[in-house]
Amino acid sequence: MRFDLDKVPEPIAYKLLAATVIPRPIAWVVTKGDKGVNAAPYSFFNVMGSAPPTIALGLMAAPDRGFKDTALNIMETGEFVVNLVPERLVGAMNLTSADAPRGVDELRLAGLEVLASDHVAPPRIAESPVAFECRSQACVVTGPCQTVVIGRVLAVHVEDRFLHDPERAHIDTDALDLVARSFGSEYIRSHDRFDLPRPTWAKLMAEGKV
Repeated sequence: MRFDLDKVPEPIAYKLLAATVIPRPIAWVVTKGDKGVNAAPYSFFNVMGSAPPTIALGLMAAPDRGFKDTALNIMETGEFVVNLVPERLVGAMNLTSADAPRGVDELRLAGLEVLASDHVAPPRIAESPVAFECRSQACVVTGPCQTVVIGRVLAVHVEDRFLHDPERAHIDTDALDLVARSFGSEYIRSHDRFDLPRPTWAKLMAEGKV
């Protein structure tokens, strides 16, 4: 069945996208504004390139209350920290997603400790195994209630115990135990993996496959 997304209600378009583009990594974003520090998770997020290191973050606003403090702080200051989410922190992460009143420090609400960043004002979550210090390169308004932030990654923090070889950036990805977003209230673990080497054209020719 074909769905023409310019002819369906927005909730249907959201379901068609969010229920099929899975798993989606979670950006647990920390910002700092005039009213203090804020945090919120976003799953419209991914890496967009490495030269320069670039991420994209989709910010959506509730029609009745607008953008959360976290999103507003990014637009106003251009600085944010993306923390990744291991399974042991899903409860705290979920708590920071609540529709708290403006000015509430979600990190304090969730009982989380922070560490100072080196390049940006917002701190990073101490318990997170990986954090990206970021500065906004552009904010693209894609609709009345959504904006896409293109961010430059200035620094990556990886907890020492997850590094096999720091000089070569060999990371124990299994031990990170990261979770991803599915649809609705569902999440996906990162344990079930398989290995599939990318073929080369020379190998395909040698095997008579082309």
